[in-house]
Amino acid sequence: MIPSVPSFVPRRSARLAPVLSAALALVLTSTQPAQAGAEEDTSGPTRAEARVSAYLRGVRDRPEELAAFFRALPKGADLHNHLSGAATTELLLRIAVDAGYCIDTTTLTASAPPCTGNTRPAADTLTDPAFRRQVIRAWSMQDFTPGQGESSHDHFFATFGKFGAVSGLHPGRLLAQVSTSAAKQHQFYLETMWTPAWYAADALATKVGYDSDLARMRDKMLADGGMDAVVQQAMSETDSMIEEFRTAAHCDTDRPDAGCALPVRFIAQVDRGGPRALVFAQMLLGIELARRDPRFVSLNLVGPEENPVAVADYRLHMRMLNYLRGVYPDVPLTLHAGELVPGLVKPEDLRFHVRDAVLTAHTDRIGHGVDIRHEDNYRELLRLMARRHVLVEVPLTSNAQVLGVTGPAHPFPLYRANKVPVALATDDQGVERTDISREYQRAALTYQLDYPALKDLARNSLEYGFLKGHSLWRNRNGHQTVPKCAGNRLGDPTPSKRCAHFLASSAKATVQWKQEDAFHAFERTFAARTPQAASRIPHHHQHARRDHDDPAPPRRTSTSALIP
Repeated sequence: MIPSVPSFVPRRSARLAPVLSAALALVLTSTQPAQAGAEEDTSGPTRAEARVSAYLRGVRDRPEELAAFFRALPKGADLHNHLSGAATTELLLRIAVDAGYCIDTTTLTASAPPCTGNTRPAADTLTDPAFRRQVIRAWSMQDFTPGQGESSHDHFFATFGKFGAVSGLHPGRLLAQVSTSAAKQHQFYLETMWTPAWYAADALATKVGYDSDLARMRDKMLADGGMDAVVQQAMSETDSMIEEFRTAAHCDTDRPDAGCALPVRFIAQVDRGGPRALVFAQMLLGIELARRDPRFVSLNLVGPEENPVAVADYRLHMRMLNYLRGVYPDVPLTLHAGELVPGLVKPEDLRFHVRDAVLTAHTDRIGHGVDIRHEDNYRELLRLMARRHVLVEVPLTSNAQVLGVTGPAHPFPLYRANKVPVALATDDQGVERTDISREYQRAALTYQLDYPALKDLARNSLEYGFLKGHSLWRNRNGHQTVPKCAGNRLGDPTPSKRCAHFLASSAKATVQWKQEDAFHAFERTFAARTPQAASRIPHHHQHARRDHDDPAPPRRTSTSALIP
């Protein structure tokens, strides 16, 4: 049987077992029957994969069937997800109503009661449809049309200030919705960004102040238990959040929401537009949390990358991370880098953000990477990223809405053509009015991706996630299983004793194995539909040419067992 990965590892276990042990895992039995394995076709896609690709080609012009396909597709993990922006606008509005909050009728910004002057009760949105539509449009990209005095970029970032007073009230409710949405869309893991203990970190940063000697500044923040108190505050806030999450998602009832079973880990946010001492304090907090609380795995710099402070201090921030990574080499790192286009910053500031994130901060992943073509010697940088396996988290809808970058102008096919690992993500799906299924559909239709390419994207998202444990794959150059699971059909719910023991020792391998089981079921379902679909495919669609920038699916490596 395949062990399950708890949604959250108890924080006390951090001192006992950095990697999830079998003793902590509940054992669930998959509903999929075990089937014999088969040798993988090393010359290209398997027969089942080819048939699923044929079905996908056949439904490209049939919206309902296409949406159903992408809804059912196993989609790995969402690695680039901001919790406050991921929850739906409707949930944020419901929280505002429940809390008795007010909304300014001019700015449409939420505030605490009482509702006086130019504000109305948020509850009015329940009885005034026009007011409700007005608020939803102000708090999201719903129906937004640029050119009326506000750009898409500015409208997007302004939404967070409008609902900011509400999004921090009940983070557990937000997480319940976001995790359940991911699970229902056949994802197996979620990393979400949020900001714990902001006030405590700010107070410590103000007390200590900035010191250009980074080691000395760290010592000052650690002195007299200063940072430890901030870490404890963050852990306490996380405890409260998880308790609220479990209540909101009905986890302790006989009808739990799907999100209760989804492994979730947190990435601590660092405000890149803040004062230098606060930025460093939040970085240190994020790293200390990742070391001491297994619910946290990393940190990330957030906020507009073109913010004047963020631009002026970008290289300093990379040096801070370089120093901290030297002190804490075991904590992985993901960074927003290259979420820029010409016009947002001076041309010279488009030339080094991704490079410095990779070379100075030694990041394991970057988010966005849209301005890669403007980087100095970007071809060499792409080769370096491929060699180092630096994954790029790609939120296509976000990049279209915020930066206006779509289609061939987007570097998604460029990264793939240069063998830089990529994974699709949502960014702020609530604000953007999207979801992970739409992101996969957008990628497939825009870049003519076949099913094996989609499968690789989903596998990448789990492989490069920061969930603890050894990978299911021998290395990152293919999909050959580790020796302990050789001879087993990928995803078999009743693996050999040796393989089961390995899976129980690795949370990462466990979710990867479960996704392979889901691929098996998905292929069995959609490959069977191919003959009917293919008969209706226009001849020119059957031979549609691949986008010139989009590479052929990677040659698939051999394994002793596969999903047929």
